[in-house]
This record gives sequence, C-alpha cells and structure tokens, in this order.
Amino acid sequence: MEKHEDVQYCFQDGNSSCRKAFLSTSIYITLYIFFSLISAVTVFLNLLVIISISHFKQLHTPTNLLILSLAVSDLLVGLIVIPVMTVAIMEPCWGFGEYFCVFHFYITFLCTSLSLGNLVLISIDRYVAVCDPLLYHSKITITGTICCISITWCCCSIYDAVIIQNFVNVQTPSRCLTECVIVEGITWVNIIYIVFIMVVPCSIIITLYLNIFVVARSQARKVFSKEAASVSGVKTVQANKSERKAAKTLAIVVFNYLLSWIPSLFIYFVFSVIGDHLISYFTSYLALFNSLINPIIYAFFYPWFKVTAKLILTLKIRHS
Repeated sequence: MEKHEDVQYCFQDGNSSCRKAFLSTSIYITLYIFFSLISAVTVFLNLLVIISISHFKQLHTPTNLLILSLAVSDLLVGLIVIPVMTVAIMEPCWGFGEYFCVFHFYITFLCTSLSLGNLVLISIDRYVAVCDPLLYHSKITITGTICCISITWCCCSIYDAVIIQNFVNVQTPSRCLTECVIVEGITWVNIIYIVFIMVVPCSIIITLYLNIFVVARSQARKVFSKEAASVSGVKTVQANKSERKAAKTLAIVVFNYLLSWIPSLFIYFVFSVIGDHLISYFTSYLALFNSLINPIIYAFFYPWFKVTAKLILTLKIRHS
C-alpha cells in the first residue's frame, strides 16, 4: 500500500492556501539561528559606525556624514528588513496581516533607494575631492552635506510611498491566502522603478568614478615627476594622496553594492514574474549581505574606525 503524506495548509478548511514547508526541525532551527546572527551582526557593526561618527567631533567631515547616512540605512536593513525577510522565506504562512506586508515592502524599497542615493552623494563628494581638491572645502561643506542627505531621505521616502500606494498591489493572491508577495498590476511599473532607482543612479556613479580614476592616475604620475618632488608641493601631494585613498576605499563600497544588488534585482523580478516567490525572496535576501559587508570594509581601510570601535567596545568612549 502507498503511504500518503498528510498535507498541511495555512487554513485547514481548504486547500487553496499555502502548503506548509516540510523542513526537519534541526534544519528549521539552524536556518533561523543563522539568519538571526546575520541580522544581529549587521545591526552591531553599523551601530559601531554610527556611534563612532556621531560621538567623535574629529570625524564630523562631509565624507563621514555620508558614511553615517549609509550606515543608518544599513542599520534599518539589519533591524527590520532581514528579520521580516527571514520570516517570509521560512514561513509560507504569513501571519502579520496585509498592512505589515505593505510596510515590509516599503521599508525594503526605501533602504534600497536610500543606499543608492547615499552612494551617489559619496561619488559626487569624491569626484570634487579628487578632481578639484583646491576648491573642495569651499564647495563641499558640512551644512551643505546635511541638506543633501535630508533631501535624499525625503525624496526616497515620498517616491517609494507613491510606488507602493499607486503602482504596486501588495496583497494575498487567491492561490495562497496568507502569502506576502507583490502582485504587479502594470508591468511597465517595474521598468520605471528599475530606471529611476537603479539605472540612473548607477550611471551617475560609474561615470563619476571613471573620471575619478582617470584624474587619480594622472595625479599619481605627477607624484613621481620632478615638479611634485619639490618641497613647496609636498602638502598638496600628500592631500591628493589622502583623497585618492579615500576615493579608492569608497569605490570598493560602491561597487560592492552594485555587484550585490544589480544581479539580485534582475533575478528577483524574473522569478516574481514566473511565480517562484521563494527564489525571488532568497536572491534579494543575499543582496542584503551588502549591509553587513560595508562596516567590515571600513574596518579594513579606515584607521579611525579601528580606533573608535576599540574605544567603544572597551567602554573608554567617555574618557577619550
């Protein structure tokens, strides 16, 4: 005789709802522990960056304020997006209601657009610092940087709210009564979203960094020339070298983001159209690791972060 498995559904009175996943208890617990650790480490590392830049006045520079803004968006990813995404992946039965489902997608879109917006500002900052170093301090000020960050946050918040409210129908489809997925009513919305959130910002970032590398290469050649070796030009050479080093570090942050998100968003939309929402969730989840990697990049390339992190962790922050 054949052995029939009892199929469990989110709603036991009908078979139109989601089927519960058949995961062994050990795998289920292991995955939850793994995802929870990723979330906790992401929050912890980005909090270190935020406290370091906020507390130490020596670090209140335009570039570091942009890093602070990026760290706040990464903190939101670790605090809200990753835990909710974990539940969405692990639990086919969505038990948080439609409104929280909408909030989940809104905060995910917001963090994505905020990160790219901050990276555009970082690219502009590095472009002026490397390509026009003599006028950098007059053009890029702390007040101006704070205004640009505030405008970016406001624009991203409003734009994503409009997208979610008017163009994306977040609901529980009839085939699965308690699954939190996006049901696209209009296909061209995806194209518009990708163009404004990915194509335009990425084009600006790549163009600016290509110009930065061209200018940096030209400046590097001058360093080894006889003119740059003169005593009068030592400070200028050192300043240019410092700006180029910062540009190189932040370029790693930028392209790490692009490598994480561009393939993931493409796969996400492809599998969303096909209907395999588990794969689309999982690929977008992998891109969220970018928020964990950014503070690690700062730790490797910025001496100030190593020093401030040590002071914070040893509770010597008040005596510093």
